[in-house]
Amino acid sequence: MPQPWRGCYTVIVTPFTEGGAAVDLRALERLVEFQINEGVRGLIPLGSTGEFLSVSAEERTAIVETVVRAAQATSARLRRDRVPVVVGTGAEDTREVVRTSREAEALGADGVMIIPPFYSVPTPAELVHHYDTVAKAIGLPIMVYNNPATANVDMTPAMLAEISRIPNCRYVKESTLEVTRVRDIIALCGDRMEVFAGVLGYESAWLGAIGWVAVCSNLAPRLSSEMFEAAAFARDVDASLAMYRRLAPLLPWVGGPRYVAGTKAGFRLMGMSMGDPRPPRLPLPAADVPKLAAVMQQLGLLAQGVRVAAE
Repeated sequence: MPQPWRGCYTVIVTPFTEGGAAVDLRALERLVEFQINEGVRGLIPLGSTGEFLSVSAEERTAIVETVVRAAQATSARLRRDRVPVVVGTGAEDTREVVRTSREAEALGADGVMIIPPFYSVPTPAELVHHYDTVAKAIGLPIMVYNNPATANVDMTPAMLAEISRIPNCRYVKESTLEVTRVRDIIALCGDRMEVFAGVLGYESAWLGAIGWVAVCSNLAPRLSSEMFEAAAFARDVDASLAMYRRLAPLLPWVGGPRYVAGTKAGFRLMGMSMGDPRPPRLPLPAADVPKLAAVMQQLGLLAQGVRVAAE
């Protein structure tokens, strides 16, 4: 029986070769190994941070194969429980979501994360039909992804309560800035659906979130994971708040409109290049790199020999 999903799950970047010509699968393997070595509890390829709209169908298949294989091998080497791989399979066409979700299942993924169709702006009835159709096509748990800022659809707690009656829809990534939604989802869904924070990891932990889909854990996986667990599970106010305050200066660089560029710039400063984003995204502006480097230095994440330029 698979273990319930818990803790910090990293929504990982997709590494590209120079100029974005191809997916760098070797770098992707190293990223998976780094994440698991540093204690994250799960991996989510092909989310927004993974530039899922900027890869081909063939690249998508290779990414899933690589992450699943590397996660299994690294977990076995470290003699720890299998680290779940939850694949982002959101798309505008329900048939395409079914196809990619079935593919993820066939390739050994442990679940799928599905943002709602983001252009058609489906009605509540259409949303239920969308998720129910996918759920009936696969045997994997589904993490519903509520991010109205990018999907143009706001799945309110009442709407999620309806979706939670679909048996496979067992988790939600709640990515609004209204932390009280965590409380309301739990109240309305009961044990049918568990909450992962999408943005407010620290704050959501205190209201009952059992997981955090984090971007910052790409760069600071151990600190991110330990902070969330200290809040959500140990209920240690002093320890978790101290870790949150250390992590907080990094959050603006991996959030907002340049979250992919900022994360990839951070990897370069760590000596773990993941390439640049694919257009239309551009690399982090050169003027911002020293500011990010100063934050990384405070966290002890700069590669040896990297210097922070004076202001």
